[in-house]
This record gives sequence, structure tokens and C-alpha cells, in this order.
Amino acid sequence: MRFIGNKENIVDKIYQTMQEANVGGGSFFDLFAGTCSVGKYFKKLNYQVFSSDILYFSYVLQRAYIVNNTEPKFEKLLKHINASPSTLFPSPLMLIVDYLNQIEPVEGFIFNNYTPSGTSNLKQPRMYYSDENGKIIDAIRMQIEKWRNKDLITEDEYFILIACLIETVPFYANITGVFGAFQKQWDIRAKKKLKLRTISLIINGKKNFSFNTNSVELAKKIKTDIFYLDPPYNERQYAPNYHLLETMAKYDNPEIKGVTGLRNYEHQKSNFCNAKTAILELDKIARLNNFNTLILSYNTEGIMPKDKIISTLKKYGRVEYYEFEYLRYKSNNNGESKNKKHIHEQVYILKK
Repeated sequence: MRFIGNKENIVDKIYQTMQEANVGGGSFFDLFAGTCSVGKYFKKLNYQVFSSDILYFSYVLQRAYIVNNTEPKFEKLLKHINASPSTLFPSPLMLIVDYLNQIEPVEGFIFNNYTPSGTSNLKQPRMYYSDENGKIIDAIRMQIEKWRNKDLITEDEYFILIACLIETVPFYANITGVFGAFQKQWDIRAKKKLKLRTISLIINGKKNFSFNTNSVELAKKIKTDIFYLDPPYNERQYAPNYHLLETMAKYDNPEIKGVTGLRNYEHQKSNFCNAKTAILELDKIARLNNFNTLILSYNTEGIMPKDKIISTLKKYGRVEYYEFEYLRYKSNNNGESKNKKHIHEQVYILKK
């Protein structure tokens, strides 16, 4: 998934840095989970993983990837729809996803608020999704909710199916990288008919946990060997940039406003998006005594200066600093290579 600050392409390098610094332990707390790329990586390494994020759509992904530890069987649902796995769809999840890909499209909240026909009354109709795809998204999301309300799917199966939708919809969105705005001309991807995709699940046999709350406050209650921090780097709040994923995850028919149809995100703001309060938030976590090692993943574009980060962390233990270069993809460059550039990832390791 395209996501600001996604560590999917560099988490292996971060882990190599941890090994270089002799960071040990078997439990890992990802305080700003986002798309779960880091949590998934460490779950595969057989860590017991704790994860948290203030965004609900992230919590959905956490429930599917981090907490869930079994392959879904969909026993009740398969009986209800009179189907069983076959050579064509060998897993129950694949079969259910195929079923959802064939249901009748419905005009629901997404169609009515984020497609051209659904918002034709506006001065600038919203062009997040084609009319066809808006109806498909509504139909799939409403069907999943109906199955849950009828007790035809388990809680884990519910989150797995919504996660499939959340992972699918960005590939058909008429955006440049985030949902903060839509394009006024159709991207070629947005013209394609949406087809729901399955997700790859991770089984590690550990009791893993996820949370949908303010991670800075939660940190006081979680005890693990490693605290991993990948907070926002700049003034851009995550919630408005991913408001549509939040709405699809909750499907709560929120009040929306503005050209882009933003939902209210007043209670989802991060203090890490403010230069004055970011260091204070870092200090709140670093001073805790319920971890052995704190790892802060940041970069050279961040609003917290390197010297202030180090001086803050040094108050609570020994600090090691690592830096490496990587290719950064700007969300607004529409794939033009001339706008790609290298930046440096900063890895701060605090050992108590």
C-alpha cells in the first residue's frame, strides 16, 4: 500500500542495524503501526508483537496481520452460501473473495460521496473512484457487515475480509499517493474494474496484540524488550491523508465536508506533527522503564533536529546512531523519476 513513511522497503536494513547494535529480545512493540509493514516483518521473525495506531483502518490491518494467527476457515459462511474449496480456489479465503467479486454492485456511501455521479450536484464532483468501482466497494463492504451481523463469520474473519478491501482499494483510487485530494483527470488505474484481492497471512504461534488508541499513553501500560517508534516526520497529519480508508474500514456514514469530503479527525491528531510538541512526546516514551531498547526510525526530512533527539534520549541511557541512504518516492510525483531523490534514514537506538 502507498503510505507516507512506509518502511516496507527498508525494514530489512533497519533489522540489520539492530543486529549491528546487538539489540536482543523476543518481544517487540510497534507504537505507530500504519500499514503494519514493520510489525509483519518482526512477526515473521517469531517475535511476540504488540502494535498500535490511532487510525482505525490501521487497527483493521493489525487485527488481520498481527493478532490473527490461523488460516480462516469460514465454516459457517461456506455452508450458508453452499460452497466449498476446490482446485480453483484452494483456500476458504480465496473462495470468499471470489464470491465477493461477483456480487451485485450497490449505490452506498462511497458511491454517493466519492464518485462523479454520486456527487454530480457539487461544483466539483469528487473523482476518487469511478461510478462502477464506488458501487463495488459499497457492495463488498455492506456484505461483510451483513455477514458479521448474522454471525456467519468470526471476528478474525471479519477483520481479514475488511483488510482485503483496505489493501485493494488504493490500487484503483484516482489519487497521486494519498487520499487528501483526488485528481481532476482519470488515472489509468482508476478506470479499471476493481477486483478484490486476498492478503497473505502470517502465523507465528505467539500471542500477539493490537490496539487502536493514542500510542504515547498506551506505552505506559505495555512492557516489551523493544519499543519501535516510527512517528510522523512532518506537519502533515495522517488522518486527513487517509480519510477514505478510515471511512471504508468503519463504514459509519460520517458527516463529511469540503471539496474532498473529509471526515472529522479532531481526535486523531498526533503531537509528533508539531515541532514543539514532538520532542516532548519522545521524552514521555523514552523516560519509561518498561523496555530494554528503544529504536527511533526517523529521517533527514523530519521536524525533530538530530541534536535534540540525541540529547533527549541520552537522559535515559546510552544512545547509538546509524544512518543509511535510500530512494524516496514522493507521493505527488505521479511516478516521474526526475522527482525521485535519495534521503537518509536515521536510526536512533537507546539502551537503558
